[in-house]
Amino acid sequence: MNCPHTAAAAGRGAGTVVIDPMVQDLDGETARLRDAGVLARIDLLGVPAWAVTRHAEARQLLLDPRLVKDIDAWSLWQSGAVTHAWPLIGMIDAGRSMFTVDGAEHRRLRTKTSQALTPRRLETIRPEIERFTQELLDALDAAQGDDGVVDLKAVFAQPLPMRVVGMLMGVDESQHAMLTRQYKAFFSMLTPQDERLALLAELDVFYTGLVREKTARPTDDLTSALILADEGGEPLTEEEVVGNLKAMVAAGHETTIGLVLNAVRALLSHPDQLRMVLAGEVGWDAVIEETLRWDTPTTHLLMRFATEDITVGDDVIHRGEGVVVSYRAIGRDIEQHGADADAFDITRPTRNRHMTFGHGPHICPGAALSRVEAGIALPALFRRFPGLRLAVPDEEISKLPVMTQNDMTAFPVLLG
Repeated sequence: MNCPHTAAAAGRGAGTVVIDPMVQDLDGETARLRDAGVLARIDLLGVPAWAVTRHAEARQLLLDPRLVKDIDAWSLWQSGAVTHAWPLIGMIDAGRSMFTVDGAEHRRLRTKTSQALTPRRLETIRPEIERFTQELLDALDAAQGDDGVVDLKAVFAQPLPMRVVGMLMGVDESQHAMLTRQYKAFFSMLTPQDERLALLAELDVFYTGLVREKTARPTDDLTSALILADEGGEPLTEEEVVGNLKAMVAAGHETTIGLVLNAVRALLSHPDQLRMVLAGEVGWDAVIEETLRWDTPTTHLLMRFATEDITVGDDVIHRGEGVVVSYRAIGRDIEQHGADADAFDITRPTRNRHMTFGHGPHICPGAALSRVEAGIALPALFRRFPGLRLAVPDEEISKLPVMTQNDMTAFPVLLG
């Protein structure tokens, strides 16, 4: 796939790591990024940027107020070298929301969402998540083909987080399948850009309708809470509520799909560690945290922009340049996680904490929710199907052509 902005690609140097839109070799790409240094020059469909690949420097940059989310700070956008014809623009120019602003405005847009996802609130919805999990385990059992094969992603890992985030946002279950299809097509590099832009417009129409419905008839959900939010400052506009919803539903289900599937895959390919977990020698929280570090649900987070020159080691991020946080490379940082950072090890010391959900003001607001869902889903899955195993060799599992999420096309398993 070629980006139409060949002028932007002029910044590509001999040491540039080209990020593969088809995701054919994620391990190899991760290694190339690490080998390229703390800051790697990358090519994103013809557009040059920096990628931060180390834990310590990423932590520092994520706290640096000179890196902002505002697309108007990006020189390639200002100059017209990047336009809406670029396939990844929808992940950056995504409308006004807590994901695209900084400072006081970010805090205003984020506050009510954070309040809705407190540990206390998550405990109150735990029974609902448990019920959804049991219903989907029943569906998984019933969906086995004549050969006993069933797609764990399609029947279990994908619908579970969509049900949860739909419940939180007040999205009727009849709309879940539509939203799943829309987001899948939006993220896929196989979707033509004109279709992707049309999808974004359709999602705007859907969420605008939802917001207007909840404005007229508020209920006990996050959408209504965002509409009615009054923290003593300016209330959220319709555009801001729509932007928050659109991004949160995307992040709220995509991350958990990857976390659940990557954890199952890691355990099935490390049977000695699976035995330790099933025997109660290691907790499921350790599985979740090691999976988040080792096989991150988000590979690359797009994008922040420098409002002035920033020196990182021997490199300088110049004003107007874009910076990508490459979480998968960061999760394999040997300086943070030791010489065996490429190994999956659920007994890894807890001091080697990862940063997969981000750091600083823009840390993922749904991180705790994703952990709760995985903490319910994974033990329930293996308790119900202790003989769970892959139905194909591990190397035959293919990645979806998505440059930002670590997702699979399908995950065929045998339940016993």
